[in-house]
Amino acid sequence: MPVVCVWIPAFRLAVARLTQPSIDLDAPLILADRVERGRVVDCTLSAAALGVRPGMTLVQAQAVATEARTAFDDPAADAHVWSQILDALDAASPIVEDDGLGLAFLEMHGIAGRPAGWVVAVRNTLRDLRHAGGEMNFPTRIGVGPNRFVAHAAAWRGDGTTCDPFENSAAFVAPLPIELLGIDARLHQRLRLLGVTTLGELAALPHGPFVRRFGSDSAVWHARARGIDERPLRPRPRALRVDRALYGEGEASSEEQVLFALRTLVGWVVDDLSTAGKRAGRLVLTLDCDDGEVRALTVRVAQPTAVPSTLFELLRARLEGVTLGAPVVGLRLAAEELAGGGVTLSLFAASDPDPDAIGVVLARLDAAFGEGKALRARVLDGPRIERRFAFEPFTLERIATRGPNAPAELVQGLPDAAALQLRLVPARPVEVRVLNGAPRFVGSPPQQTVEVAGPWRIEEGWWAVATGEGAPLARDEYDVCLEDGSLLRIAREDDAWTVRGIYD
Repeated sequence: MPVVCVWIPAFRLAVARLTQPSIDLDAPLILADRVERGRVVDCTLSAAALGVRPGMTLVQAQAVATEARTAFDDPAADAHVWSQILDALDAASPIVEDDGLGLAFLEMHGIAGRPAGWVVAVRNTLRDLRHAGGEMNFPTRIGVGPNRFVAHAAAWRGDGTTCDPFENSAAFVAPLPIELLGIDARLHQRLRLLGVTTLGELAALPHGPFVRRFGSDSAVWHARARGIDERPLRPRPRALRVDRALYGEGEASSEEQVLFALRTLVGWVVDDLSTAGKRAGRLVLTLDCDDGEVRALTVRVAQPTAVPSTLFELLRARLEGVTLGAPVVGLRLAAEELAGGGVTLSLFAASDPDPDAIGVVLARLDAAFGEGKALRARVLDGPRIERRFAFEPFTLERIATRGPNAPAELVQGLPDAAALQLRLVPARPVEVRVLNGAPRFVGSPPQQTVEVAGPWRIEEGWWAVATGEGAPLARDEYDVCLEDGSLLRIAREDDAWTVRGIYD
C-alpha cells in the first residue's frame, strides 16, 4: 500500500507568520497558547538555541530567552488553514488521514503514476492555496513509502524522499533516530543506556527478550524499526460544525448582559441546526474578554437536541461560578457532534430519566468541579477486584425496560432481583483463624464464619523476578458471612490477611 506523507514542520509558526505578517521567523520567537499561565507550543530555531522548548511555561521561556519576541497561537486560524490543506489534498487521493496539525497521510493505491509523479501531484495541489494573510507558502516535506511509518521517515529525511515499495524498508529507516517512534522520553533514556540510538540498532535486538523487558507496546516499536507498519489509513471524517459569533456590539459587564447576548446566539445556532436538520451533541462557548483573556467552556448534551430553551439552560448552568476579570467583548458558540434531526421516541418511557434535566445537572457539576470531573464507573473483566472498574465520562444511554417494544438485546440478561453489590474498601489488616484450610474466625474480637466461599486464586507478575520490573502477586480471596450478618471479601497474601471489600 503506497503512502504519501505530507509534513509541515513548525505548522503553528507558519500560520502565525501568515496571520501576523510582522513576525520574523529568523529572529528568536516564542509562540505561546495564551497570555495568562501560558505554555510554549512552538519556537523558532534561534529561540531553541537559547534554551526554549515546547511545553515550557511562558514565564520560564521568557526568562531563558530575554531578547525573544512572544506571539500567541490562534487555534481557530490553525484549524481553518489545516482544513484548507486537507481539502486540497483530496484532489490527489480520495483517502486522506489527518494525523494532527501539520501531518497527513495519503493512500496512493490505485492512483496512476509513480512515486516521483505523486510527489509532484501533491505539491501542485498545495501550490495555489491562499489565505486572507496571503499565499500559504509553507515549508512542506513530502515523502513516499510502502506504509505510513516509512513514508513519515522519508519525509523526515528530506523533501521528495522516496522509499520504493520494492526496496528494503528496514535498511531505509535503519540510520534514523529512535525519536521517530514517538515514545516517552524516559524510555528513550533507557534505550540509550543500552546503547540504542537508531532504528537499526533497535531492530537488531532480539524480539522476544526486548518485548519481555519493555512490555507489549514495544513489539510495535520493534516492528516499525524494521520498516513494518500494518496500520491502515483512516479517512478523515467530514465533521459538520455550526459556529456563530457575536462581536462588535459593545461590552457586557454583568451576568444579565452576557445571558441576554447568549440567548440571541443560541437562537442563531438553533436556526442553523434546523436548516441542516441536525441536533447538537456538544456545545463550545468561547468568551473573549476586554483584557485579552479567552475562556472556552465545553458543555455536554446528555441527549442531542436542538431545543433553544434546553441549550440555553445548559449554557447558563455551565456559566455558574465562572469568574472573569474583565467585561466580555465577544461571544462564539459552536455546536459539535451533530446527530440526525429525528428523535427516537419510546412508548413506555414515563419512568425514564429526563435527558434535559440530566444535561443541566452535568453542566452544573462541570461548573462546580471542573470539566470532565463528573464520571461514572464501568464494570470490567479482570482477575483483581480492584481493577474490575474504570471511570469514564457520564453519558445518557438507552434505558432497558421490560415493555413489549423494548429491544431484545437490552432486556436479555436483566436480573429479576437485585444482586448484592461489592463495595471496595482500602485494604486493612484483619485477624483470621484458619481451621481445616478455611477461615473460621474473623476479626477482633473473633466472629465465627457462618458461610465461606472460595478460595479464588490470583497470581500475577510471576515474570517480575526475571525482568526485574514490578513485584509478583499471589493472593487467595474468600467471601465470608459472619455471625452478625456482615458479608466480607477477605484475602490472604503469604501469611497476612486483609479485608478487601464489603457486600451491601
